[in-house]
Amino acid sequence: MAWRDAGEPIPLKGPVHRAVLARLIVARGRVVPVGHLVDNLWTAPPEGAISAVRTFVAALRRALEPDRPPRTPPSLLVTEGPGYALHAAPDSVDAWRFEQALKRPEALAEALGWWRGPAYADFPEAPWAQAERARLAELRLHAVELLAESRPPAEAVPDLEAHVTEHPWREEGWRLLALALYRTGRQGDALAVLRRAREQLVDRLGLDPGPALRELETSILRQDVSSPSVWADAAADYERSVGARARLGSTVGLLRTMAVTGGGGGLEAAGRHRLATIAAAEELGDTALTARVIGAYDVPAIWTRSDDPARAAQIVAAARRALPSARGASRVRLLATIAVESRGPAGPQRRGAPWPSTSPPAGATRPTSPDSAAERFSTAATETHRSLSSGDAVAAATTAVASARELDDPRLLAFALNGLFMQTFHRCGLAPERDAIGAELIALSMKHDLPTYEVLGRLIRVQSRSALADFAAADEHAAAADHLATDHELPLVAVFTEWYRAMRQATPDAYRAAARRLSGAGMPGLEQGLLALALLCLGQPDHTLDYGPYEPWARPHVLLAHGRTEEAGDALRRVPEPPPDLVSEALWCLTARAAVALGERDIMERARVALLPAAGQIAAGSGVLTAGPIDDVLALIAGA
Repeated sequence: MAWRDAGEPIPLKGPVHRAVLARLIVARGRVVPVGHLVDNLWTAPPEGAISAVRTFVAALRRALEPDRPPRTPPSLLVTEGPGYALHAAPDSVDAWRFEQALKRPEALAEALGWWRGPAYADFPEAPWAQAERARLAELRLHAVELLAESRPPAEAVPDLEAHVTEHPWREEGWRLLALALYRTGRQGDALAVLRRAREQLVDRLGLDPGPALRELETSILRQDVSSPSVWADAAADYERSVGARARLGSTVGLLRTMAVTGGGGGLEAAGRHRLATIAAAEELGDTALTARVIGAYDVPAIWTRSDDPARAAQIVAAARRALPSARGASRVRLLATIAVESRGPAGPQRRGAPWPSTSPPAGATRPTSPDSAAERFSTAATETHRSLSSGDAVAAATTAVASARELDDPRLLAFALNGLFMQTFHRCGLAPERDAIGAELIALSMKHDLPTYEVLGRLIRVQSRSALADFAAADEHAAAADHLATDHELPLVAVFTEWYRAMRQATPDAYRAAARRLSGAGMPGLEQGLLALALLCLGQPDHTLDYGPYEPWARPHVLLAHGRTEEAGDALRRVPEPPPDLVSEALWCLTARAAVALGERDIMERARVALLPAAGQIAAGSGVLTAGPIDDVLALIAGA
């Protein structure tokens, strides 16, 4: 059936008109060619079938958009290429609305109430409807189980009994029923249900119960179902007793844990949910809550290319909206968030900006630097408030660090230092600056038991000591990071330490092995193009690989490898300056080598000026790939 917004039914002329509409709904906005519609409507299409379909579509358009002026193009049922598509809003089709509701636990009961029978029941024999009917039926059964899992055990038992009676092959239904009975103190009934499940599965399908049912039975016999029970019961009680504001605050804590300990899937999921949590906080109109929700996600960040630049930009915008009313630690967290999320290429160009740094921790040896970082930090900190309105992420970082020191909050300072680290890439040769930040993070974390930030400090020093050709120290920091990752369940740390060890070997096989570890890690900002770039830095351009964001700098080398010198020169002249990030020095080295090979003296000079502050260092400050000693590139330019 079809209804208008006001609730009155839409007059569809007959079963064929309903079939056309249903077929377009099943296509979910994709174009259905006219020929496919003919085949779907008739087993043996009559003469003039295509004209008949067009007549049906015209009638549907009049029914769906009765107020559309004559000769005005339709906006709902549209002609596209060889066929038709239905451009309906997601909440205007019950099936689509049901799928959206499955993502919101609080909407499950209402969503299940929308069902009145099998989907597409008017078309029981139509092949095009069968797969969609089966898919929606599976989603409905999954929703029944999700709802049961979210309810108090005693309330869930009757519905689960009916569920497994009607669908005895649903092992998850049997598991949930047995678990609900166990949680209400009915251990014997729970074991009896598991026996029934085994009988049903063996008798009907000839299958033994799966591992989930077997493990639950073993746990019940051992009286060892406490952990899942405690979690589920506490979560259910929390949901019933705590208000929306408290739930949002708690959600951010869960997301942070998920991102840090959940591997690639956890990091990716946390990123998706983070933005929704911020939006929910803003909808409540509570700016203080919004500031807490944004700033509480202090997940350490080591790579300078964002995994999702669009999402990062939205987070920065939300932080800026909350900033005027934030005070104290909340304000510092917002500033640190702006600095972290405005990382590398996603942030503004910062040429010529004064570059602050941090003072070395007590007892730490301060690497040499061309300027006095402490003096620059002191001077810049007094100027940062006036520049915040211009959107300067550097100002946000320096203000956050200075304020965190005044508040004497170690974790807050660690978060702010992470933001400052992300803003130390405006020119080549800044490895000593980053090394000081890493050293301070390690000292701060060891003193105040902040293991995730100690890992961050270790990885920063892996990068910076590599750039400074101190590989013995870099090895020690990589090993320490691995130990911390094992002790604190931080699975993504191994991605960076394995890439570091691949860089130390600097062989194609080592890089390819590291790339396999990176696949599926949930860090596209790191993964995209990295293997291809690492091999290119070894002098092995490979046109079959995806260079991702590094394609402009790779293209001249790939063309040169194929003897296409003129095209390589054109490509080199179009190459932009490398963005301010962890691989900028490697990209400048590639640019310089291509310029020497092609005799492009203006580009050679630009590369020389850019690389000169990094003289004596190695283009290995990313900690994952190396383009060799920068002095070698400077000598190559000088000898050209």
